[in-house]
Amino acid sequence: MRLNWNPDWWINYNMTPWWILYRNQTLVSPSWNPSSSGSSAFPHNFTSTERTLWNTEDSSQNSEPVPYKSPGPYLVEYPYEYHFVINQPQKCQQLKPFLVLVVPVAPHNRAHRDVVRNTWGGESPVLGKVVMLMFLLGLQSGEGAGQLQEQLIQESEEHQDLIQSDFLDCYKNLTIKTMVMLEWLDSYCSGASYAMKIDSDMFLNVPNLINMLSEAPTSNYMTGLVATNAQVLRNPNSKWYLPTEVYPDLVYPRYALGLGYALSLDLSKKLVEASRHVRAVYIEDVYLGLCMQFLGISPTDPPRGDYFHVFPVAYSRCTYSTLIATTTDEHTDRMKEWEDFRRPGPRC
Repeated sequence: MRLNWNPDWWINYNMTPWWILYRNQTLVSPSWNPSSSGSSAFPHNFTSTERTLWNTEDSSQNSEPVPYKSPGPYLVEYPYEYHFVINQPQKCQQLKPFLVLVVPVAPHNRAHRDVVRNTWGGESPVLGKVVMLMFLLGLQSGEGAGQLQEQLIQESEEHQDLIQSDFLDCYKNLTIKTMVMLEWLDSYCSGASYAMKIDSDMFLNVPNLINMLSEAPTSNYMTGLVATNAQVLRNPNSKWYLPTEVYPDLVYPRYALGLGYALSLDLSKKLVEASRHVRAVYIEDVYLGLCMQFLGISPTDPPRGDYFHVFPVAYSRCTYSTLIATTTDEHTDRMKEWEDFRRPGPRC
């Protein structure tokens, strides 16, 4: 990612509005077929420097332009030269956080951001540790994208907690979103001790998280709800389908489920570097597991098996006081539960 790019200049002076450019963006070329998705030798898997060298070497031997090769429907365009449209480059230097909470969220979902800000994301310091909250967004497509972008700029000025990059924000691009998060952490927040990626529909017990991290390794560390021997789904109707042409093994390496995982900050740089060698699949948590495998590092199971929950846990003050993270039911009044959880008095 080109870190010295100026988003203000780009927004003000680009002749074509960015929302027009992304309105019809797709991930896959109509001519794609499984045999075209080879290894990391494709241009879309080069770093910006390697891409420049590759293009220079090719142009010296052949005047024909090299055709673009799509990564295919189960792969994504990463590594690539994405840019930050909205950024807070100095915030980590100013706050010097122990822990950075990064919440990926859709650009239009202001309601989720406000709930997080007014509940577990608004606590700092916690147990004497500085905790910093950031929301990670891509670009909105379709009608109203320009107006939404203006609202996001205003929201960023108000809260100073948005990071936005110029990829299309959609499910198939979650791997891009995660890798952009790691790029940002490495570039702007490497002085922090830990980061946690957590979905916006989760409940997070930050004090319990701080207590766990205070006893955790400070390098090569990732934990959460760790999947072991997870089978690769071959049913084309599955949301998580991967064909054998993309991933031939029957099971995935160990990986932390994407709903919420914590990592030591040194891993952000290492995972970004590993991504240059590991072909990017669209299942973002699996892809991090593949990059971890490339590095020879395995995710760590949490100290307690009831710290992370993939299925919603029925709310009670006692139960929520013992866990770290759980998904919540979509009909839950999270503000009301938070007020109850934070009220004085014994929880159990």
